[in-house]
Amino acid sequence: MSILEPLHSAWRRLLAWDLLPTPGPEGARRDGPIERPWRYYWDHLPKRTAGADFSARDYQDARQRAEEVARTTLGDDLWQRLMMDGYLDVPSKRYSGVTYRLTIGHRIRVICAPGARSPWPYEYLCINPTYPLPELEFFAHLYLYARDREDTLVRVAAPQPWDQRLGRTF
Repeated sequence: MSILEPLHSAWRRLLAWDLLPTPGPEGARRDGPIERPWRYYWDHLPKRTAGADFSARDYQDARQRAEEVARTTLGDDLWQRLMMDGYLDVPSKRYSGVTYRLTIGHRIRVICAPGARSPWPYEYLCINPTYPLPELEFFAHLYLYARDREDTLVRVAAPQPWDQRLGRTF
């Protein structure tokens, strides 16, 4: 045992580092049968991946489940509209004349009706998931936030001057 180990251990307890998230993705499965991926850091993963231990079959299964989640969340009419148009528009309940255009795997576009002013300095809002998710599953999350939890969307979104693909979706 190193002379520094007791000191390191004391600092960890003092600063409550044991309560902070630990690196994933292997850590995401440490809680038994229930995964709690939000408890772990994912910054070490390359963009648009779920990690080296995720096989092609894992991606296929995850994307299939994500489609089921999105179809169930949106319902048949909105799902068909999404598949035809490639996006869904969700009118803001908070800002008159503002609409959120949601596109799978991309930033949220803020569209303003003639005469309406955007509450943000830029046309796009960026929200990335905390941990890697299939694009369709995260799209369903964003749809629900835009529709039902706009206050949270407004609080966490980062205004951006351009669109691009999200970093933690695959």
